[in-house]
Amino acid sequence: MDDTVDAIMQVMRVAFDNAYGEAWTRRQVADALVTPNTHYLLYRKKVGGTPDAGETIGFVLSRKAVDEEELLLIAVDPEHRGKGIGNKLLTEYLSEAKLRGAKRIFLEMRSGNPAEHLYREFGFTQIGVRRGYYRGAINGPLDAVTFVFNIK
Repeated sequence: MDDTVDAIMQVMRVAFDNAYGEAWTRRQVADALVTPNTHYLLYRKKVGGTPDAGETIGFVLSRKAVDEEELLLIAVDPEHRGKGIGNKLLTEYLSEAKLRGAKRIFLEMRSGNPAEHLYREFGFTQIGVRRGYYRGAINGPLDAVTFVFNIK
């Protein structure tokens, strides 16, 4: 498990701007990974044609309860953004969630998060706002926006 935590933290350190207070600690990630019904995907830069070799440059972390899942975190190393990796991660995640029996996916994101366009392109719709949710943000607190995606 330490290898998975290391891989996720490698991306977490560079993908989440400290100004927003969104990044998880190593302890939070490790605790999540040992929690039943928590799932993850790693996206690695291919080395020598082997997809499972090389450095991790993106990840997804989610949690399932009955027929719903919560997309807890999705991140791509900023050096590799704009290459469709977020799209690939989200596509694979939604496919795997469907295989696990999920009917709906929920996610919360910081208001103004540039990834919002990706979620909307996939069909996520806004269902709520939590005012002042991100209290650790510089110039905050900032609102969290809640989205849902219905799997067909």
